[in-house]
Amino acid sequence: MRYEAPRTLGDATGMLASCQGVARVLAGGTDLLVALRSGFVEPELVVDIKRIPGMAEIVAEDGGWRVGAAVPGAALGRHDGVCRAWPGVVEAVELIGSTQIQGRATMVGNLCNASPAADSVPAMMAAGALARIAGPDGKERDVPVGDVATGPGVTSLAPGELVASIFLPEAPARSGDAYLRLIPRTEMDIAVVGAAVSLTLDDGGCCAAAKVVLGAVGPRALVVEDGAAAIIGTTLDDDSLAALEAAASAAARPIDDKRGTVPYRRKVAGVLARRAARIAGTRAGENR
Repeated sequence: MRYEAPRTLGDATGMLASCQGVARVLAGGTDLLVALRSGFVEPELVVDIKRIPGMAEIVAEDGGWRVGAAVPGAALGRHDGVCRAWPGVVEAVELIGSTQIQGRATMVGNLCNASPAADSVPAMMAAGALARIAGPDGKERDVPVGDVATGPGVTSLAPGELVASIFLPEAPARSGDAYLRLIPRTEMDIAVVGAAVSLTLDDGGCCAAAKVVLGAVGPRALVVEDGAAAIIGTTLDDDSLAALEAAASAAARPIDDKRGTVPYRRKVAGVLARRAARIAGTRAGENR
């Protein structure tokens, strides 16, 4: 195995593109190193991107925030601007692993690992986040976060490409977001179900826009359009939240495994979506 630590994004993508075998990107390494030690992957090349300028930075951009691929969860949780704008995204990232893991694990790594149960992905999708993908010859493209993973462990990245950063857009006034998950233990576990909701209230207190995203109940994070439609135009009253709950349960496409049955996961998906909507609504009401 060859280890490289390039100093520019162009060098990193060039190395990845020229590799004839399996290549992996190292940012936090909390997934990759476990896979290496377990023998699940034997890459010919590992490209460490932490020395590339901007990879470990959070920068204000167009009213929002650009988060570099090597920014650890602990740093994101200490950033006042991101915490104010997108608390649901931050709380999702902070659920990844232990305190020690938080010092290394990254939002981009969580995305590119392409686990259906990734905590940060539903929250980023609900926020309308974009992934900036860098490729060979200096090419870059921005894609919705939800388009990166195409299935369990599989991404849409072409050979030589890597996710360089995540852009979290400006949060509209009177907006709020939230992420909730269910795990068998109190911490350091994988989501049985995750639910993220982002919404905006109008001046009268009615929901003017919303997005509902579920995790761990399908091969990748799932946008529940009927769930958003159930609360748009309402004051998030009990009837509308009940309709959201029903829509989320109906949209869930989980599997039976040792972590939960299909009926259980569908039920929990609805309950978590409803609770997340309540939290997001409260936060939106406070953001005047």
